[in-house]
Amino acid sequence: MPPLDTLLAGLARERSTGALRVGRAGTVFLDEGRVTYMDCAQTPGAERLLAARGRMSEAALRRLQADGGCERLLDQGPVTLGELQYCVLGAVLDAAFFLLPTTGTRPKFRPGERHWLGGRWYFDVPGLVRECARRRAQLAQVWPVADVDTEPVRPAPRLSGRGVALSDVQWEIVVRADREATPLELAKQLGRSGYSVLLAVRRLAAAGLLVTGEQTAPLPKRTRRAEPQQDGAAGARASGGPLGPTVNADPTDVELLLRLRKALEELS
Repeated sequence: MPPLDTLLAGLARERSTGALRVGRAGTVFLDEGRVTYMDCAQTPGAERLLAARGRMSEAALRRLQADGGCERLLDQGPVTLGELQYCVLGAVLDAAFFLLPTTGTRPKFRPGERHWLGGRWYFDVPGLVRECARRRAQLAQVWPVADVDTEPVRPAPRLSGRGVALSDVQWEIVVRADREATPLELAKQLGRSGYSVLLAVRRLAAAGLLVTGEQTAPLPKRTRRAEPQQDGAAGARASGGPLGPTVNADPTDVELLLRLRKALEELS
């Protein structure tokens, strides 16, 4: 069975339109070979992200999905085009990160099937693969042991120093953590990107604020305070080249969103 990104590359060359279902793991939607939307069972979709922003309930979004779809959503408000674009971008990048490595499942392609939020923004497959690699490298740089990604989040009972500064995402994680929920389970509860929660959890582990399991690799020494955040503009310059996948709709707007999202991740 070829890797999922190889299958997607083949569908892109054939300019296929439809949905590639990866078992129960998720679905990739394409329009003439371009990815328009991706959903993943492990991560919150755009509907959950929109609801978490307090704009509309998930029930109201489901009603719009069956009655007018994306156009009705934008006409009715209060969701703006930019806000919807940002949520779709976050959901697609999140789903790609967790869905593309899926193995052991034979995907099935259904021609003509579309997602109700797709069709406005298009992502190329190589760009999605590059963005996933960048995110994996960032996670490894923050904290090299992946066990914390799947273990229950357990805040440390005592601080190792006299004080600590938490980002808004880290604070939400610490408050909601019940010592049983994993990072991805917390992401769904909070209506946050799964990747942003993983990144925040690894930063908490690096700062010594989590109780972690037995480590399988030697860990670098960390300061007691949370890792200093890099300026978003400097981070964009240091990365070299465009951030994230190429999007063939309004390149200026989407490039700005990608840079803004990366800056927000670094400030989280």
